[in-house]
Amino acid sequence: MARTPSAAQVLGHVVLVTGKEEYLSARTVASVRDAVRAHDGDAEMAESQASDLTLASLGEMSAPSLFSSIRCVVVRGLEDLPDESVDGLLGYCAAPSDDVALVLVHGGGQKGSGVLTKLRKLAAVTEVKSEEVKASEMPAFVTSEVASHGARITPDAATFLVQAIGSDLRSLAAAADQLTNDFPDEQLTIEKVQRYFGGRAEAKSFTVADAAFAGRRAQALEELRWALDAGTATVLVTSAMAASARSIARYLGAPRGARDGDLARELGVPPWKVRTVRDQSRAWSPDAIAAAVQAVAAADADIKGRAHDASYTLERLVLTVAGLRETR
Repeated sequence: MARTPSAAQVLGHVVLVTGKEEYLSARTVASVRDAVRAHDGDAEMAESQASDLTLASLGEMSAPSLFSSIRCVVVRGLEDLPDESVDGLLGYCAAPSDDVALVLVHGGGQKGSGVLTKLRKLAAVTEVKSEEVKASEMPAFVTSEVASHGARITPDAATFLVQAIGSDLRSLAAAADQLTNDFPDEQLTIEKVQRYFGGRAEAKSFTVADAAFAGRRAQALEELRWALDAGTATVLVTSAMAASARSIARYLGAPRGARDGDLARELGVPPWKVRTVRDQSRAWSPDAIAAAVQAVAAADADIKGRAHDASYTLERLVLTVAGLRETR
């Protein structure tokens, strides 16, 4: 499926999103919704967890309303679909409504694989895989992102961008978007990338996150203000905070005694980052890191539309995260 599908590709069809890379899955879901909204600005959006799905609830979500016959229905956590709902879902997917775009999201793994096998055999189902991007594949991801904006980037510039920002896909995608907008119709060279993301390493969004999760609130606030003054996009900061929170949460759940190389793959970070995550995790409990994840998610939503002052939102986030670390 194209990155930005047409309404004809999704209405009357089922998009099956599979894989562990949450950012890529979220972007696929958003692209389907955007396609439906572009076709009909009054189209209705519905969402459900697969664990709550029944044939009746699916019918309610996909049925036309008084206001619009066009709908986009997203069902998340397909791996948790109850056994008694499988036949009903498969029956719908075999002959989906022409006015409905149905998106089924499976988080990866073996659970629910039987349902996936049956769905893949249906003509109306198109699978979009959200496979995890390895560290060695990050520069290629950047190159692909830049190309999706109709631009080009040199290999050394793509590698430098990954080194400067890290392995969080959301941050890399946001950086690619920023660079292609600021240098329209120009090839992105390492000099152009360095102009935005080079210089003082302390000003990078991941350094703000590292300081916050290490409990160094004064340093985190100083680096945040410096980064924002230097033009760092606010979304890069929340993305870095989210990536740090996920890495610590994964480390807390990782097997003890694992080698750094194995931990790097488990955490989704470069090998050199494992020591930082290990040091940070010593001062975090599972409950505290769960609260931090929620705080980051709320701040991310705020700066993407609800907050009047993104800088204040980020400062509050930094103080909240640093405070949670101290309360273990």
